[in-house]
Amino acid sequence: MADAMSLEIAAEHERILREIESTDTACIGPTLRSVYDGEEHGRFMEKLDARIRNHDREIEKMCNFHYQGFVDSITELLKVRGEAQKLKGQVKDTNKKLQEEGTEMLKTMDELKQCRLQQRNIATTIDKLMLCLPALEMYNKLKEQMKSKRHYPALKTLEYLEHTYLPRVSHYRFCNIMVENIPKLREEIKDVSMSDLKDFLESIRKHSSKIGETAMKQAQHQRNLDNIVAQPVRTGSGKKSKKDAFKVFNMEDMSSSPVSENDSGIIDVEDEGDEELEVLGAQDLVDFSPVYRCLHIYTVLGARDAFENYYRKQRRKQARLVLQPPSNMHETLEDYRKYFNQIVGFFVVEDHILHTTRGLVNRAYIDELWELALSKTIAALRTHSSYCTDPELALDLKNLIVLFADTLQGYGFPVNQLFDMLLEIRDQYSEILLKKWSGTFRQILESDNYSPMSVFDEETYRYITGQFPFLEAELEKQTFPRKFPFSEFVPKVYSQIKEFIYASLKFSEDLHLSSTEVDDMVRKSTNLLLTRTLSNCLQNVIKKKNVGLTKLVQIIINTTHLEQSCKFLEEFITNITNVLPETVHTARLYGISTFKDVRHAAEEEIYTTLNQKIDQFLQLEDYDWMATESSEKVSDYLLDLIAFLSNTFAVFTHLPGDVDDHATMSGKVAQTACMSACKHLSTSLQHLLLDTEIRQITMGALQQFNLDVKECEQFARSGPVPGFQGDTLQLAFIDLRQLLDLFIQWDWSTYLADYGRPTCKYLRVSPTTALTLLEKMKDTSRKNNMFAHFRKNERDKQKLIDTVAKQLRSLINSHHS
Repeated sequence: MADAMSLEIAAEHERILREIESTDTACIGPTLRSVYDGEEHGRFMEKLDARIRNHDREIEKMCNFHYQGFVDSITELLKVRGEAQKLKGQVKDTNKKLQEEGTEMLKTMDELKQCRLQQRNIATTIDKLMLCLPALEMYNKLKEQMKSKRHYPALKTLEYLEHTYLPRVSHYRFCNIMVENIPKLREEIKDVSMSDLKDFLESIRKHSSKIGETAMKQAQHQRNLDNIVAQPVRTGSGKKSKKDAFKVFNMEDMSSSPVSENDSGIIDVEDEGDEELEVLGAQDLVDFSPVYRCLHIYTVLGARDAFENYYRKQRRKQARLVLQPPSNMHETLEDYRKYFNQIVGFFVVEDHILHTTRGLVNRAYIDELWELALSKTIAALRTHSSYCTDPELALDLKNLIVLFADTLQGYGFPVNQLFDMLLEIRDQYSEILLKKWSGTFRQILESDNYSPMSVFDEETYRYITGQFPFLEAELEKQTFPRKFPFSEFVPKVYSQIKEFIYASLKFSEDLHLSSTEVDDMVRKSTNLLLTRTLSNCLQNVIKKKNVGLTKLVQIIINTTHLEQSCKFLEEFITNITNVLPETVHTARLYGISTFKDVRHAAEEEIYTTLNQKIDQFLQLEDYDWMATESSEKVSDYLLDLIAFLSNTFAVFTHLPGDVDDHATMSGKVAQTACMSACKHLSTSLQHLLLDTEIRQITMGALQQFNLDVKECEQFARSGPVPGFQGDTLQLAFIDLRQLLDLFIQWDWSTYLADYGRPTCKYLRVSPTTALTLLEKMKDTSRKNNMFAHFRKNERDKQKLIDTVAKQLRSLINSHHS
């Protein structure tokens, strides 16, 4: 390679020498410059010297050949020498000047070179910076967006930076740093957006009650409008807001409408009036942008499924918290309202999310939550409503549940189970009403004086006849004061029954029931009121200790008039329900049978009370069973008893007759009571006579007893109660009369001869009864007549008694066999 270089240099020197030899002296400068620019100056000089020597040899040859010419040439050369010396001097001067000027120029050239280098570097730097500047600007924009918490635009900026700008400057180190930070930025955006979502979820959990309250107010407002007149829903009402909310959210709009991430998701409406709330829809109270941003951010980041699962999981947890009722919810209506507001608020939000996002929640998820809510809500209502004892609270609760159901139905949720559950609460409401009216009836019955009402002016009369349907022509003709046959509790009870019907009817409002169903419900409730509540109250009054006969008589009169008013109650129910009684499946009121049962119970109580009074009088008897003769006057206790019965049966003349024929009740009840009293008196007197504790009875005592029985028969003949035919009432004492006649007349031959025949004079006297009394008289004859066996009459009588006793025992034995 060195040889090749030497050859090239030699060839170059040869070319230069030829140019020197062939070029004009004036143009030799560039050639000489090329010599000085080269690095082989010494070799060139050697080459030049060699060429000079060659030329000298050639000149010498030429000189030898052309001597003269040589001499001339020498001469000329000498001349040239002088000129050459001069030229040499000039060349040195020129070279010196040239070197001096060249040094300055080289210095300037170096400076120019440096400037040109700097200029080139600056231009290159500018070019590179211009290439990097967009990436840096985008990164700065990204930082600003992150700082201002505009994470969705930041995410778009990050995408442009990663896919468009950074590849252009990928060979720079700062680009690598940025690339390494991109995943961290994505995670930061992801975490911050998730934090915003958590804040939003926490906020709507706290404000669900406010959202639900607004939705229910709008539903109530809309229902009121529908009830007045059908008209278009005004702008901003709940339904229109709901419709507008169904416009699917456009994710791309997020970049042009940044929202502060510090927003809780709930618009502050604390200072806004009710009118403002009516204009705002329930969804308008909520800023859903945190959900939309987070959803799109996770979608862009490829984690949409994780976001959907997290959102649904958190909302399920919130649903369980919302559906957990407070332990004392049953105490006030406000607690129920808060509970319903939270549930409505929860589902209003979910419904809005369903219709404004693509797939964040779906219909199956909403239906699942709603089924859970229905089951939990119905269970809670069943539990807490069972504690309710106030009918007003129960009615308010029913209205609140209806509003709750209507509100959610407006958002498309099925609420049939809620209305079915309301029918269960209706039964509880009926029971509460029955308990309340039970107390009302008890108070009315306890405060009543059980005497016929007297009115002293027309206004009071019209007021009472307005309360209770009682019109009687004869009463209208009377002057004041006028007296109604019933006591005060009749119009009061009748009015309370109507109030109960109104209260029952209130619960059926807005339950979407047909008129027939409403009518059936009212009739069933009223039947329970009559057959159970009112009947029990009346029965309790009747069964109360020491109840007076006058009171029982007035109860019979009152229940009779209430029984007659049942047809008016039927008409009243028909008028308020618009269901004719002839309609199929229409229930009938059981008032007639109820009041009949009460009246019968009162009648039975009258009979029982009379018998008890008779027993009390009989306990005052003071017979001297060993008396030798009668006192010839009726016993005092019996006179008092007869006086009591006379006064009592006089009261019975006020009793009404049978409802159907409207006869005066000096008939059935009074007759039955009188007959029952006489029979009981007769039976009690006979038991007294045959009492085993009385071992001895004299004929004198028996005659005294007979005198008292005659007084009883006289009372029966006097007709204490009209309506008995002939001696019907006296037949109550027939058994006792035949027994006494048998012993007083001592007609044993007739008794024994006719015994067993239908025409027997002493048909009502059994051998056992006769023997019992005979034994008491036989013992008396033996003990009181110790010398009787010395007298023939007494001996005969004793023998007769023994004979009769023996025959009576024979009759008894034959009868038993």
